[in-house]
Amino acid sequence: MTLLGTRIPASLSLMLWFIVWELVGRAKLSTIFPPFSQVVVAGITVLPSEKFLRAVEISLRSFAIGMALALLIGIPTGVLMARVESVGRVFGTWVNIFVSAPISALVPILMGVIGIGEGTVVVTVFLFAVFVIILDVQVGTKKADRSLVEMARSFGAQRYQIYTKVLILSALPEILAGVRLGAIRGVKGVVIGQLLISIIGIGELFELYSKHFLMEEFWALVILVFAFAFLMSEAIAFLERRVEYYASAR
Repeated sequence: MTLLGTRIPASLSLMLWFIVWELVGRAKLSTIFPPFSQVVVAGITVLPSEKFLRAVEISLRSFAIGMALALLIGIPTGVLMARVESVGRVFGTWVNIFVSAPISALVPILMGVIGIGEGTVVVTVFLFAVFVIILDVQVGTKKADRSLVEMARSFGAQRYQIYTKVLILSALPEILAGVRLGAIRGVKGVVIGQLLISIIGIGELFELYSKHFLMEEFWALVILVFAFAFLMSEAIAFLERRVEYYASAR
């Protein structure tokens, strides 16, 4: 961001919000918003606690398993939908519906189908992430240069080599974009699943802090979850920038 010819760090906007937050908390305009300094102190206290570490372990495990399933199913399905027209017609409508639909409305139904437990949270993460991954992979694979495919065939490339050495690499920017969006949605799936169905992990802490009106700890937990999602998104975005030459070559 540039102001009056001076480059201003993007982090300055966060600092301004924190200052405003601190002033609002000090003015005691609302009990829901304690001073930001107290939130920081609460966060330092919460981080090393055994209860928090256990909650993080449960939540990260659910997130990792759900995302792994989403990638294992989403990427091949997206490629298949792009390469096989009949598969694209059959699944395309459903993928678009679930991408735009509020998946949160389906979460309570999972409780009756799967039950209450970590498995339900894993399925929630999977549903939140897989459809956007499929869509982005399909778009990226369709944009692959057909001349590259024909060239690979003319040099005697096998079918699996066309997919692994041409199509996947050509679609890599879109694949990573889909993974980034899927990961962000997966974080939402973890929190929503643990709040609405299985009161475990981070969801259990949110429930505990809000029920006992421990707003300093509550906001500290919110900031930690936001920071995790942001850092993960930026890490995948960094990989996207590293492979942009595939897109320009395409």
